[in-house]
Amino acid sequence: MSMRLDGKTALVTGATSNIGRAIAEAFAAEGAHVAVSGRSAERGAEVVDGIRARGGRAEFVQADLDGGVTASQALAREAARVLGGRVDVLVNNAGIYPGGSTVATDEKTFDRVYAVNVKAPFFLTAAIAPAMVEAGGGAIINLGSWIARLGVPAGALYSSTKGAMETLTRAWAAEFGPRGVRVNAISPGVVQTPVPGEVVPGEIMMKGTPANSMGTPDAIANAAVYLAGEESSFVHGIVLDVDGGRTTAAVIAA
Repeated sequence: MSMRLDGKTALVTGATSNIGRAIAEAFAAEGAHVAVSGRSAERGAEVVDGIRARGGRAEFVQADLDGGVTASQALAREAARVLGGRVDVLVNNAGIYPGGSTVATDEKTFDRVYAVNVKAPFFLTAAIAPAMVEAGGGAIINLGSWIARLGVPAGALYSSTKGAMETLTRAWAAEFGPRGVRVNAISPGVVQTPVPGEVVPGEIMMKGTPANSMGTPDAIANAAVYLAGEESSFVHGIVLDVDGGRTTAAVIAA
């Protein structure tokens, strides 16, 4: 590794599995001191132990980001404490994906999904961004989704929350960018850790794309490293599609 994040500190929410875990591991491999956040202490310890075994620096911070201001502010304080007083990079990754159609979605589910996917990162950013400004700069990376811009007949509730996060990315870039905090987003395609011999239903969603297959969490993590580092110092307010071409191109067989 090139240690592109050497000397930086980072908080990654939802970092105990899948994309969040891959981002935390990639940041640590590039030299960052990482706060791994999630609900499960057992899974968090597994991620942290793995990072440390490879020579990286990581701490687990347990948090249930339910949308409440108190939970977001508590995570911001504890992450800064375990990271030595500051958070240079924030990755708003934690989220939930409910199944079901619009008609089948009840009010309780609607409120919970918006609380976790939008309200929690909103107030976490509100708690961390001012400290980044005071420290002289930082980077915030939000996780969007390809279905925020390409409609599918299921997942309307989830896709709308990711659309909200992409809009917040642009608004926060305008709000915090002039004060030294870069805000960008990544829009993953269908991503899943491959299991040998297992057929995954999401695979069909990538047929007819340039990649013609699902992506892996590492692909998203590589994009996050770029957006967190100095190589992207002139990048503000973008949504970086890492989706195998799902939203931009169709491959038509001759």
